[in-house]
Amino acid sequence: MPAETLDVRDIPPAKRHPTIHDAFADLDAGESLELVNDHDPQPLFYEFDAEVDDFDADGYEVEQRGPGEFVARLPKE
Repeated sequence: MPAETLDVRDIPPAKRHPTIHDAFADLDAGESLELVNDHDPQPLFYEFDAEVDDFDADGYEVEQRGPGEFVARLPKE
């Protein structure tokens, strides 16, 4: 699965979720958004699971790579 990477650590918090939603919407089916964040994006997972029909919640993964660096994969069906 090809992945598009989006690092939101330098984006103001109020603009992060809209930016992530826009980047995800631009993906084709079968692609993933690799999200780099400064905290565990668990609330974003719940938001996507509830609101985004083509989000593949079963394929979601998150990994903490270091202090202040969480990388999540949001796959699109």
